[in-house]
Amino acid sequence: MPENNRPGRSGFPIGAFLCAVFGVIALAFCVIVLSTEAVAHPAEMILWVLGIYLGLVAVIAITGLVRRSRGHLTEIKGSVFGTITLSFIQQLQMPVLICDEKGKIVWYNAALSSRFRTRGVLYGKPIDTICDATIERVMKADSEDGVEVSFLAEASSSAERDIFRAKGTRVTSKGAAYCMILFEEITELKSLSSRLADEDVVVAYAMIDNIDELMQVVQDVDNNAETSVYALLKRDMDAVGGLVKEYSRHKFVCFFEAKYLTQFEKERFSILDDIREISIGNSSIPVTMSMGIAKMNGSLAEKERATQAALDMALQRGGDQVVVKTADGFDFYGGKTKTVQKRTKVRARMIAGQLTTLMSAGSNIIVMGHRYADFDAFASALAIVQLATHCGIKANVVVDRGDRNLAGCFRMVAKNPGFRDLFVDKNEAQDLIRSDTLAIMVDVNNIDYCEAPDVIRTAKAFAVIDHHRKTAEYAVPPVIAYIEPSASSASELVSELLEQVLPQGSLPKELADLLFAGILLDTKQFSHNTGVRTFGSALYLRGEGASPLDAQALFKTGIEDFLAEARFESNVVVHRSVIAIAFNNDAGSSRLSRVNAAKAADRLLQVEGVLAAFAICKIGDSVHISARSEHSVNVQLILEKMGGGGHFDAAGAQLQNVSIQEALAQLRSCIDEYLDANM
Repeated sequence: MPENNRPGRSGFPIGAFLCAVFGVIALAFCVIVLSTEAVAHPAEMILWVLGIYLGLVAVIAITGLVRRSRGHLTEIKGSVFGTITLSFIQQLQMPVLICDEKGKIVWYNAALSSRFRTRGVLYGKPIDTICDATIERVMKADSEDGVEVSFLAEASSSAERDIFRAKGTRVTSKGAAYCMILFEEITELKSLSSRLADEDVVVAYAMIDNIDELMQVVQDVDNNAETSVYALLKRDMDAVGGLVKEYSRHKFVCFFEAKYLTQFEKERFSILDDIREISIGNSSIPVTMSMGIAKMNGSLAEKERATQAALDMALQRGGDQVVVKTADGFDFYGGKTKTVQKRTKVRARMIAGQLTTLMSAGSNIIVMGHRYADFDAFASALAIVQLATHCGIKANVVVDRGDRNLAGCFRMVAKNPGFRDLFVDKNEAQDLIRSDTLAIMVDVNNIDYCEAPDVIRTAKAFAVIDHHRKTAEYAVPPVIAYIEPSASSASELVSELLEQVLPQGSLPKELADLLFAGILLDTKQFSHNTGVRTFGSALYLRGEGASPLDAQALFKTGIEDFLAEARFESNVVVHRSVIAIAFNNDAGSSRLSRVNAAKAADRLLQVEGVLAAFAICKIGDSVHISARSEHSVNVQLILEKMGGGGHFDAAGAQLQNVSIQEALAQLRSCIDEYLDANM
């Protein structure tokens, strides 16, 4: 039976049946009524019944026609719009395809077919055979704009790979699920965006960072150095169409297009080497320059602040380098020369004034050094406590009281009643934090490496006093950042602060001995990284009662430690003929192994031909690396690649959840990268 003639579909067959039934009932009704002769006007009644019957017939007929017309309109509408939609997608200039949930193509339009040389049949092929995206990547894109894709080079008919933004949506047909993917071409948009990025103006701050040191040994160095550095900066800026201006004494600002920054980075800012070749009189001290650059988006004010932060980072790391601040952190270039110790104590006097003012404004102070503290960190923390006591403020030191390496220090300070009840652990320190507590880090500038990082982050304000090169920026800037990489030790820095504040003869002998031991430790008995200020601090401590013999007594080791150091020396390999690497595979290594590793690295430098030494040991889940070098290898740059840091000739790093062999392989790779680039 045809579709439209089925009962109930058009409304007509059922309507006719109802009309016939009603007609029979009406006729029977009329016959019965007339036979009774109870009606006065039978003709009038018959007319009324006939009228109702005809009205009912009309209503049923109209209803059937309306229903039939609606059915025809629906069929016409579905047919017309389906044809229009299919024709529109087929003729659309935007490539479109439909695939099943596994990514196999079931339909595509002419725009997609024209993208391929062969114009062959694509039905049944996976989507990732025609473009560099899988169906999962397209359908799971987090961005509402879709994902960027390109059609494969071997299939694309264009000479260059065009860029598209692929957006997918799920559709169903007859109970089956499909994915419809539209490819919107954004090649021109990306090209324009890249061009705007390349033409963006980059601002760089530069300054001569050792002019004061040069002026100590050479007369009239000021103008000569400034003129020579300006000439080299102008040479590089002229080569890229940039501009350089001097905005203050020994300070310059450079402007150039962002596309040339990549070129400078590939050359690793060779201008640093050119500036180092500047000869000023008979001085053996090279002229060095520091530069800060911001490689990030934002307003001019934000870029200026980022550029200044990059320059500050370069100076706090010792100068003679370029620091590029990016959205992800910092990139470092240069830093090949050792920092020259400044002879003036002007900054120490300024820092001492600022620090005592901050101390007096608070209610209590929490001081800490780095994890696995040594003599330098321990003594520096006690020196800050002495400053706080002078200001009348309560102070505590966060330290591991069970650290065997500090046993001698605890025995020494136990002789002085003034140092009792000072030491707390990281949990007790949390209870000491108040709204106006000042936290101070000494001998460390990375919050993650201090004894109690949570305390530093919780305190309202914190200060940093350190002699290591800065390796990271702070989410919240410290109120004081006294970072002097040219100093031999943190003990040297705090000794200068004590000298500026405390009355003569008021420093406890025990603290003087500890500070003297801290300087001895980091200078290797005054043989490395010493300057006039180092000996000046030692002279001040001697005047306050420090005894070299008592300080040396802290360095004595037991037979167990002596044997542990020997284990390093029995496992030594020489890498690239000039790098010595020692390691201790003892699974039962204790925290003292870290100190033993540092001592082993020091002794390996005495081997002829060794320019740098590394000692590796595993303590718990961490692998510790201690590095020492002569003046030709910057071990800080090597270990920075492994997340560590330190000084030019003394550095360290910690690796988590790796074996000694894995750490050794990573270390060799970093050493090779450094030597290939610098030697």
